[in-house]
Amino acid sequence: MLLSKKAYQRIDHEISKFPTNKKRSAVIASLAIAQEEVGWISIEVIRDVARYLELLPIEVQEVATFYNMFNKRPVGKYKISICTGLPCSLQKGNRVATYLKKKLHIEYGETTIDGLFTVVENECMGACGDAPVLILNNK
Repeated sequence: MLLSKKAYQRIDHEISKFPTNKKRSAVIASLAIAQEEVGWISIEVIRDVARYLELLPIEVQEVATFYNMFNKRPVGKYKISICTGLPCSLQKGNRVATYLKKKLHIEYGETTIDGLFTVVENECMGACGDAPVLILNNK
């Protein structure tokens, strides 16, 4: 088993929210719990979550690769996601991104040398009325 006992207990709690034949419904929550513990979604994490939920690894991988909230590779302690959608761009979101990347000496998808910060771009975070939008560690 790859995750801690506490992580599997949390996954069990998520599974319990659905009918017994619908464990698939707990994939997103299970991946979020795994990422919180491990830091990113590796192929080993995908296989472990799939085994635990009694799914094929490809079924879990499809979810992990569809949503940009899941890290497909290691990231810094602080992942800064910047919306690059049109509403945020019109509200100078690109200036925020340029400033952060310059200040941290990294580009989108890169992590600072000290491993603290990773900056990523997101297309839309569904908060256009608050543009520009930036989130830290998916929160």
